[in-house]
Amino acid sequence: MKNTLIALFIIICTAMSCTQKPAYTEPQYGQLSVSNGQLVGSDSAPIVLRGVSYGWHTWWPRFYNAETAKWLKDDWHCNIVRAAMGVTPDSSYLTHPDKALSQITAVIDGALENGLYVIVDWHSHDIYTAQAKDFFSRMAKKYQSCPNIIWEIFNEPVIQSWEDIKEYATAIISEIRAQGSDNVILVGCPHWDQDIDKVAANPITGFDNIMYTVHFYADTHKQWLRDRCDSALALNTPIFISESGVCNANGDGEINASEWNAWIDWCETNKISWITWMVADKEETCSLLRPSANSKGNWTENDLTEGGIMTRNKIRELNK
Repeated sequence: MKNTLIALFIIICTAMSCTQKPAYTEPQYGQLSVSNGQLVGSDSAPIVLRGVSYGWHTWWPRFYNAETAKWLKDDWHCNIVRAAMGVTPDSSYLTHPDKALSQITAVIDGALENGLYVIVDWHSHDIYTAQAKDFFSRMAKKYQSCPNIIWEIFNEPVIQSWEDIKEYATAIISEIRAQGSDNVILVGCPHWDQDIDKVAANPITGFDNIMYTVHFYADTHKQWLRDRCDSALALNTPIFISESGVCNANGDGEINASEWNAWIDWCETNKISWITWMVADKEETCSLLRPSANSKGNWTENDLTEGGIMTRNKIRELNK
């Protein structure tokens, strides 16, 4: 009898832990949604989110912790961060899922605790429908009650057609919605998130709170891409800049400050949220940190790259 009661107690406790929802601090604008082509807060007013993306968890796991999320909120004044979960490189999600989930969950839960919005980024260049459905099904069920969450279901398609991306996205969106999550979902565009015109001409239908990502790197993507975005906006296409950089699209080269500022001005004018790549200490221009940077924040200006200083200053200026 005693053993039976103990077993029953364990079953009840396990069930309670499985259904317990993560705690969160209410983020700045409450529950987000999409209305008339704009990201809006709980009061239905258009908003702009400004923040940074962590680098691939595969290669810069030392920054994937709650302390860096808190530092980015308190010191950089970010109101959003992006957890870029690598899907296919060696030691990434497809081969080491438990490790990947542990690392990105540390950032997600740190963001929730500190009232940040957080993008859960399926950081892939290829389509893995079955694996993505499983991942987002579990994550959406776990975090369905959290207004802080934004789902990014395909970081950056490369060779896939919009028709193929749309078919994949419909399957993943359906899975997320089936788990009770109405949170905003970001869908990538063809050709490294450049072909927003193809999306605008044939958007996904049948779902609410869907946005499409455009990525820019200031020394590669200039007025021609802003013009393409303007045409899409004229058709009420909801755009979210989930990744951007101060340099060339290869992540390196010279900083193009004038083009970067032109992009930020364009985002602010059109109320487009923007994320800068990346919280990492790799020896390339797009990295925001130097190798001296502490793994848990508390960074001085000497720990920041030139791009890191520019990004921090701009976010602090705009997120007053």
